[in-house]
Amino acid sequence: MKAVITVIGHDTVGILAKVSTRCAEYNANIIEVTQSVMEDLFAMVMLVDITKISCEFTDLQSALMDLGEQIGMKIHVMHEDIFNSMHHI
Repeated sequence: MKAVITVIGHDTVGILAKVSTRCAEYNANIIEVTQSVMEDLFAMVMLVDITKISCEFTDLQSALMDLGEQIGMKIHVMHEDIFNSMHHI
């Protein structure tokens, strides 16, 4: 099972480090990362393996949303099933 994590906000030092550290705390393995900085806007999309997470999926979602609030970013976590359903034509 996988999840898609999106992170959007003003660019600051350490965003990738903070998000990846939080993922590691819950044993979510980062598979792929793409990020862009457009002027001062930071945008990142991560694909993570949640097969072996050490909590419920909703706990991981909450932890990352809380982190987003702490660092002034919008962090959204979506299970791959929901992501695929939303983007299936």
